[in-house]
Amino acid sequence: MTDWQPTASLDTLRRRAVLMQRVRGFFVERGVLEVETPCLGHGGSTDVHLASLSCRAVTPAGSETLWLQTSPEFHMKRLLAAGSGPIFQIARSFRDGEVGRRHNIEFSMLEWYRPGWSLDALIEETQALIREVLPFDPGPTRKRRYRELFGEVLDIDPFEVEIASLRRLAGERGGLDMAEAPRDECLDLLMSLVIEPELGRDGIDVVLDYPASQAALARRHQDPRDGAWVASRFEVYLDGLELANGYDELTDVDEQRARFADDNRARREEGLAEVDVDERLLAALGAGMPEGSGVALGLDRLIQLALGKSRLEEVIAFPTPRC
Repeated sequence: MTDWQPTASLDTLRRRAVLMQRVRGFFVERGVLEVETPCLGHGGSTDVHLASLSCRAVTPAGSETLWLQTSPEFHMKRLLAAGSGPIFQIARSFRDGEVGRRHNIEFSMLEWYRPGWSLDALIEETQALIREVLPFDPGPTRKRRYRELFGEVLDIDPFEVEIASLRRLAGERGGLDMAEAPRDECLDLLMSLVIEPELGRDGIDVVLDYPASQAALARRHQDPRDGAWVASRFEVYLDGLELANGYDELTDVDEQRARFADDNRARREEGLAEVDVDERLLAALGAGMPEGSGVALGLDRLIQLALGKSRLEEVIAFPTPRC
């Protein structure tokens, strides 16, 4: 066996360590507490677009299913509900099937929460963190509306286009049979294949006002310009890469429970296995998690950009094929 060596050079790993220290320094200067939470939990992500990994473990309760966390979100929200104040974490996260030039099953997620902060305030801090890590000026920060992007690039209104037309367009652009695909699956395909590669060119693009159906764990609100219900969330792009995903966090326990149930219903309809709901997260929301905003950032991707590397494996010691 000859593939025992790391895929990232030792010089790259040293430079990576410096950037990690810079990230930690950014939050220390701002009075944000660093925390550590488990990689395993009794609940996983019910999101239809994420594949959670699970394992069997012997615990005081006997043999149980535990879930490798797709992000540290659930545990960190429990800390917020316990009164932690602003917190951040560099966490090992896991998503099955994600291996490629920009993906790895196990990866480093930078996630932080700001109780009492608006989404605009968190956007400003997110782009400041990105600029702190990058050794070059990425250009101006621009806010782009999801609906307007689809109009500019594909000449459709993603909220109003008929599903048959949307499926046909997605099939043509993706080279796939989308005849029975749900609306959001078509939009996701068009976003990832057609729109995303052009985002973040000569600047940092922040995409806002996603469809309300894509709110995940974010609040929803009505767009004051046209009255459409949209998700209170943003995504950050640079050089065609999605770097960060931020939410005006949902704190309503009943709404969150209903969304988890809807996710698992959708998983059943698509022939996917259900995922255990995190009941302790729901209990924390019921006890009272403070309102505020949070964001998850793909740290490996940001380091990849900072060091001028073309593949994620060039900044990771042992990616999944060599682990």
